[in-house]
Amino acid sequence: MTIHIEDLRFYSIIGILDFERETAQEVVLNLSIVYNYNDKYIDYADVIDMIKKDMLKNKYLLIEEALDGLSTILLKKFPLIEKLNIKLTKPSIMPDCKVSVSAKF
Repeated sequence: MTIHIEDLRFYSIIGILDFERETAQEVVLNLSIVYNYNDKYIDYADVIDMIKKDMLKNKYLLIEEALDGLSTILLKKFPLIEKLNIKLTKPSIMPDCKVSVSAKF
């Protein structure tokens, strides 16, 4: 089975520029979780809640650090996960494009 969480939007402190450290900016997360469903499941509401709480708490400097941090807590909390693909986007950081970083774990 694969869970897809698409276009999860929330505000977080993320970035290395001075203004990014002061004011939360919108971020968009896309995530796919591959796991073996065998009468046990992963509650996607718990996944979403955990992501939001982590992003608010940790105030990552780099998107890459956020991806590593999120993957660590998700893989620890949900041992059923076999594969994880995360894409984190800062839609408003540049005036003429969206900036994203993705990783597979």
